[in-house]
Amino acid sequence: MYPTLGVILDQTVQKYPHREALVDVAKNKRWTYAEWNQEVNQLANALTHAGVKKGDVVSTLLFNRSELVTTLFACARIGAIFNPINYRLKSREIAYIVQDAKPRVFIFERAVEEVIRPVFFQFPMTLFWTVDSTRLNWAQSYHDLLSQAPPFSPLVDVSEDDIYAIMYTSGTTGKPKGVMHRHRDMIEQSYILTHALRLSPEDRGLSAAPLYHCAELHCMFIPRVHVGATNILLHHFDPILVLETIQDEQVTVTFGAPTMWNMMLNEDLSSYRLSSLRLGLYGAAPMPPVLLRSCKEKLGIELVQAYGMTEMGPAVTILMDHEQLTKIGSAGKACLNHEVRVVTPGGRPSDILKPGEIGEIIVKGPCLMAGYYNKQIATEKVIRDGWYYTGDLGYVDEEGYLYVADRADDMIISGGENIYPREVEEVLYEHPGVLDVAVVGRRDIQWGQQVIAYVVRKDPSLTSEDLDQFCRKSNKLSNFKRPREYVFVDQLPRNASGKVQKFVLRSN
Repeated sequence: MYPTLGVILDQTVQKYPHREALVDVAKNKRWTYAEWNQEVNQLANALTHAGVKKGDVVSTLLFNRSELVTTLFACARIGAIFNPINYRLKSREIAYIVQDAKPRVFIFERAVEEVIRPVFFQFPMTLFWTVDSTRLNWAQSYHDLLSQAPPFSPLVDVSEDDIYAIMYTSGTTGKPKGVMHRHRDMIEQSYILTHALRLSPEDRGLSAAPLYHCAELHCMFIPRVHVGATNILLHHFDPILVLETIQDEQVTVTFGAPTMWNMMLNEDLSSYRLSSLRLGLYGAAPMPPVLLRSCKEKLGIELVQAYGMTEMGPAVTILMDHEQLTKIGSAGKACLNHEVRVVTPGGRPSDILKPGEIGEIIVKGPCLMAGYYNKQIATEKVIRDGWYYTGDLGYVDEEGYLYVADRADDMIISGGENIYPREVEEVLYEHPGVLDVAVVGRRDIQWGQQVIAYVVRKDPSLTSEDLDQFCRKSNKLSNFKRPREYVFVDQLPRNASGKVQKFVLRSN
C-alpha cells in the first residue's frame, strides 16, 4: 500500500509545519510547510471551482517557480493529472501537446506569453491562467483565483494507482510522447533517491535544472518534500546565479547534467563560499573522466550518478560516490527493486549477453510508466513481458556494473566499422580548449557515414587542426574513429535533462 503524493505532503506538514519548505529566489519569497500547504489547498479548490475533476489534465508552462510545484500538489489533492510542459518549446509544439492532452486549465507566465497567445486561440475549451500581476484580457489571474479560494483540504478519493502526471518526452529522436506515471511510481522513486542521496530534513536543496523534467522533479524535489527538507527554486540555470545561491542559501544538495557542472567549474570558484554543498547528483550522461576529477578536486563534494529515462521515472541505476573513480564511465548498478539486462538488440528478455558484449539495455521495476498517453501501439513496442526496451546500447562488466555505449540510433557505421560517438566525445573532452562536444554520423557515398564533431570552444583560438592532431596523438582512439570534420558552434541543442538532441545536429 503506497501513499499518494498528496498524502506525503500532508505527512510532512504534520511533522514539520514550521520548517522552511520553499524559497523562490526570483520573487524573494519564503514559505513554511504549513504556509505552502495552505496555498496548495487554495489552488486545489480554485481548480475544482473552475470545473477540474478527477482525471482532468492541468498543464503548466512555467520556469522554476513556486506556482509550478504548488500546481503539482494541488492536482495530487484532487486527482487531477499534472502536465508540466517544456518552456523552450515553440507554439506549434505546445499546440501538439495541448491537442493530445486536452487540459482543462493551462497555467503560464509572462516570459512565455508570445508562444502561448497563438495556442490560446486554437483551444477555446481550455482555461488559461497567468501567474504574473500583469492583466491579460484573454487569461485569468492565477493569484486572484487563489486568493478567493478556501484553504481547507478538498475531500477527493485519490488512489496510489491513479495517474499523477503526463510528462512529454523532450525528444532526442523526434515527436514527444506523453509518459503516464502513477502516484505509486513516484513514491517508489522517492524511496530510491532519499536512500541513495541520504536526504534528511536538514538538507537544503537547490532546483536549478528545469522542474518540468523528471530528473529534477522526481529525483530531487519530490524526495526532498518527502523527508521535509527545504527546496530553493532558481528561475532558470545560470552558473553564476547557482554559485551565488549555493553560498547565500547554504545549499547542501543539487542536481545538474554534466554540462551544467562544467559551466560552474569554469567560473572563479574562489569568489564563493561553497562549503555547505555536500553532494551533487548528475545524470543525462556519464561525466567525462576529466570533468569528474575536476569536479571532485575543485568542489570537494560527493557525486552520485543516476541513469534512466522518463519512462522509468527516471532512475534505474545508481553509481555511488565511492565508485566514481574506480568505475569511471559506468552508470552503476540497478536501483532498489529494479533489474537491468543487456540482450541481443530487439531480442527476448532471456537473450542475455555475456559480460563485455554490447547489446540493448532493457530494464524492469516498480517505477515503470503506465504507458504512453493515447499511444497503445507505441507502448506495446517498448514494453514487452514487463521489460522496458530502452533503445540504449551498452554492456555489463564481470561485477554487474552497467556501461552505456550510446543510443542505438546514434551509432555510426563507417566502412563497416561500428563507432560509438561517446568514446570519441570523451577523447575530445580531454582537450583543454573544449567546453562541450557532440559527435554524429553524416552520410557519405564512399564510407557509408563519416564522423562529424560539433564543438563548443572554451578557447576561441582553437582550430580543427588542433583537435585533429590531438586525436591523432591519443592512444585511446583508433584512426578510423577520428572526426573528419569539426563544426564550431555557440551551444549544443539539448533537451530538458541535458541530453544532446543529435537528430537536430544530423539534420544540419
